[in-house]
Amino acid sequence: MKVKSPLEIYRYLPQTNCGECGYDTCMSFAAQIIERTVKPTDCPPLVKEAEKNPKVKKKLEELIEITSPEVKEVIIGKGDKAVKIGGEDVLHRHELTFFNPTALFYDVWDTLDDKEIDERCSKVVEYRKFYVGEFLTLDGIAVRCTSNDPKRFREVVKRVAGYGKPMILVSLNPECMRAALEEVAEERPLIYAATEDNWREFLELALEFKVPVVVRSKDLNKLKSLAVTFKEAGVEDIVLDPVTEPVGEGLKGTFERVIQLRRTAILGEDKDVAYPIMITPIAAWALEADEVSKAYWETVIASIFIVKYGDVMILHCLEPYAIMPIVTLRYNIYTDPRTPVQVEPGLREINNPSPDDPVFITTNFALTYYTVESDLTSGNIKGWLLVLDTEGLGVEVSVAGGQFTAAKVKDLIKETKIEEKVNHRYLIIPGLAARLQGAIEDETGWKVLVGPMDSGRIKGWLEQHWPPKEK
Repeated sequence: MKVKSPLEIYRYLPQTNCGECGYDTCMSFAAQIIERTVKPTDCPPLVKEAEKNPKVKKKLEELIEITSPEVKEVIIGKGDKAVKIGGEDVLHRHELTFFNPTALFYDVWDTLDDKEIDERCSKVVEYRKFYVGEFLTLDGIAVRCTSNDPKRFREVVKRVAGYGKPMILVSLNPECMRAALEEVAEERPLIYAATEDNWREFLELALEFKVPVVVRSKDLNKLKSLAVTFKEAGVEDIVLDPVTEPVGEGLKGTFERVIQLRRTAILGEDKDVAYPIMITPIAAWALEADEVSKAYWETVIASIFIVKYGDVMILHCLEPYAIMPIVTLRYNIYTDPRTPVQVEPGLREINNPSPDDPVFITTNFALTYYTVESDLTSGNIKGWLLVLDTEGLGVEVSVAGGQFTAAKVKDLIKETKIEEKVNHRYLIIPGLAARLQGAIEDETGWKVLVGPMDSGRIKGWLEQHWPPKEK
């Protein structure tokens, strides 16, 4: 039975609050285990005692078991750029959170010439989309063996490895896969895929080169059998591919298979299928349709399975109109619902302001902050932007809930020393915070001007209200 509370973990710990783990108390350490920022083996006294005492060793093993995720976590690649997939504990994001975002791998194939391979790899490596304070990127490159030539596949895999991204090696031919692994096995690629026809050879490759492997079958009983066979042979890092069919009844069947696998893993606690799930939206490119339609269906498929349990995907279309909705949806699904997305509070200087330029205030809810910051920057408005810590809540909610208060505004003015940076004492507050105008004036001694409800209207508002008519 998995634990959901730090209290359940606490009883397994030494309870001495020694601090050797880096946290002040054992309860704090227990909370970090829940959050997956530490492991039970990061408690030095517990590990030392387990080495001497069989009962404590058993206790530690039990703790590791009950705190490990329901779905096996698999790592593709190595070092700082490695990608973690799987490792989930719940079916629904609001129950806890989803931990490891769907890994997005875009394909190259070995019948391209070297220039075309470099162009596609560069697009994958260089893709960055700024969204709510972060750059959204792509995770890796899937190298497809379309030549069926071991030598050529090896050459291309070596070339792609030079881009430093995690890789999926795609070939059903064991000879081609062996040639590629002899070149890049130390980079820890995911090999795709073991089937009913080639599983013996792929099992040998996975064991010999110590790489994660995809097992593939549309029949879930056969898929489970493949996973069990690999597990019993000593392969720990397994990914399940229930076969992605792109449209109609086929897509419906794919959805049902994926749901069944994940529900069985988590609710049924069946470890035989408790592995990450591979989805291949690239299957849309086998449809008889124009390129825009294929890209559309690829995006649809990716979106469906980002929401529902796809842990790793192989895609094709590198056009911005196809990538942007996918990476944006992934970001939104894999944010922690327990923690509002927020930015650091403090003072921001917008467009190199002077001491005579206006002072604005907003909250540290990321969406609010970046909207205001963008509107000021793009409008060429020079100003000082105070960012108030409202625990990641927006203006209206934080005013109503007591996170946006006159006292906190006073403290922020003092902490940022804004009074030393400007020649006036005028503060522009959001229109949604208008009811705080008098309280802020009384608390801070500043004159408060109520700005527009929408930061997109600040430019027009300033034309009428700045500089202030009152001196």
